[in-house]
Amino acid sequence: MTETAVEIPGYVAGTWTIDPVHSEVSFVVRHMMVSKVRGRFDKFEGTIVTAEDPLQSRVDATVDLSSVNTGEPNRDNHIRSADFFEVESHPTLTFHSTGVRPDGDNFLLDGDLTIRGTTRPVTLKLEVNGFGPDAYGGTRAGFSATTEINRTDWGVSYNGPIPGGGVAVSEKVTITLEVEGVLNKGE
Repeated sequence: MTETAVEIPGYVAGTWTIDPVHSEVSFVVRHMMVSKVRGRFDKFEGTIVTAEDPLQSRVDATVDLSSVNTGEPNRDNHIRSADFFEVESHPTLTFHSTGVRPDGDNFLLDGDLTIRGTTRPVTLKLEVNGFGPDAYGGTRAGFSATTEINRTDWGVSYNGPIPGGGVAVSEKVTITLEVEGVLNKGE
């Protein structure tokens, strides 16, 4: 079987630093079985390496879990507690990619996600948004990615029952990434 080369318009190979000012790590979880709560992490960092062969590219990222922000300080403090992230013992979430696969016009990004000391494989649906110059003489790249996880797979199992049946927080969490990378100088 012959593999077809992956072509991405304007593709630039290199090492990119994630720009946290122009990027977002967010999540959505169903609450009380009737609504969705949205949140984000305000502090994160990472490196993207776009290889000459795009399918050899890789990503490493770290999220500061204490920076969780749902717009409600009491809820954020509860999420930081041992009931959820236990940030005193496990201050970060990490992602290390293990492979990239084509998926129609987009890609699947496989990797290892570590939360609360537990590492499990995940697959993100990845869209390459483009490459281009910035206003400072540098080069930028944009990526969007999403995945859905079951938080209990990482030991985030707290849940409170609600009257009439059901639970306060769903096990499914949708994670969405909007990432802008800055090409490292000298590349």
